[in-house]
Amino acid sequence: MKMLDLNADLGEGFGCWQLGNDAAMLDIVSTANIACGAHAGDPQMMRATIGAAKRRGVAVGAHPGYADLAGFGRRAMPGITAAEVENLVAYQIGAFAALAALAGHPATHVKTHGALGNICAVDDDLADAVARAVLAVDAGLALMVMPGMATARAAERAGLRPINEIYADRSYAPDFNLTPRNLPGAMILDAGVALDRIIEAVEMGRLTATDGSVLSVEIDSICVHGDSAGAVEMAAILRAGLTRRGYAIGSSLNG
Repeated sequence: MKMLDLNADLGEGFGCWQLGNDAAMLDIVSTANIACGAHAGDPQMMRATIGAAKRRGVAVGAHPGYADLAGFGRRAMPGITAAEVENLVAYQIGAFAALAALAGHPATHVKTHGALGNICAVDDDLADAVARAVLAVDAGLALMVMPGMATARAAERAGLRPINEIYADRSYAPDFNLTPRNLPGAMILDAGVALDRIIEAVEMGRLTATDGSVLSVEIDSICVHGDSAGAVEMAAILRAGLTRRGYAIGSSLNG
């Protein structure tokens, strides 16, 4: 039986503001990528989310993004330098590691968020900056990467373990980066459609872009955005559908 990881981006509220249903998602997914205080999250939320994941046996990782609370880290930051990205990512991984230590549930990986993740998928210099930050803070952390993109190349160059991730609830542009959210069809809200696309990727080893072009892929992890409409229902349908096809849902990141 092949194991597949199902992950979600969680802990993305701030103070008294809550986003998504993290408790329900943690009952479904096997890995949680937790905001580190830049695009969302704060120390209390980070520790609480890590603790909730620990109680369910869910692996946790740092989810660093741009320092942009107002824009939820989804606004581009033209002109940001590789040095700035390296510092920003290292800073957030370090904060996450501290809260994970307090919760007694160490981080297993790093996954970039939002606009930072989008640019790092196509910019080798910025992707290398992320990899250097991970390597410097903890060389044992895995790096979630976009298959065939700059993040995958950066992980290989740095000697980091890559986790090939695809998105269930997002479409892919012809360059196999995510379709920008402001374009029609960027979000996939129909769980049945999402499941069919995931099965194609997992069982046929291919990812189909919006123009019909195909990328050969090996998949380690599947993401459902925790803040998306119907996220809990979609995650549950994906898990049930993959289980019916003989896949075990679990994280290879957990020791």
